[in-house]
Amino acid sequence: MSEETSGSVEPKSLDIKGILAALPHRYPMLLVDRVVSLVPDGEIHAVKAVSFNEGFFQGHFPGRPIMPGVLQIEALAQAAGILAIETLGLAGTGKLVYFMAIEDAKFRAPVEPGVLLNLEAGFVQKRARVCKFWGKASVDGKVTCEVNFTAMIADS
Repeated sequence: MSEETSGSVEPKSLDIKGILAALPHRYPMLLVDRVVSLVPDGEIHAVKAVSFNEGFFQGHFPGRPIMPGVLQIEALAQAAGILAIETLGLAGTGKLVYFMAIEDAKFRAPVEPGVLLNLEAGFVQKRARVCKFWGKASVDGKVTCEVNFTAMIADS
């Protein structure tokens, strides 16, 4: 996509170094592997490579491993956190993005090992300290989770 005269912004991507610069999360809680595209003030598309080696698969569920829904929501929140940090220019400032509310969470399909979980999130409302987001996770175009959530930006 190229920048148009209408003032649209060229999307950017982030590798793991950019993700680690934006988020304080580290293994085993870092749930975003790559940012495919990020449009400041708009939306983010990130991915999580879901591997059988993840610790939660040992107990959820033996014989039928499924990624817990709350971890799908956490992955979406981390993607939204990257969007907020990049949009507000807060990378490296020590600011953190904290959950305040989770609303309208719906789980549509199980997420099994060996897939790429697509994470899409965008702003519903943006203020200096509190942002509202929508989020949608999917595998191969099939929605697995949808959620709306609110986050607060605060000092670490």
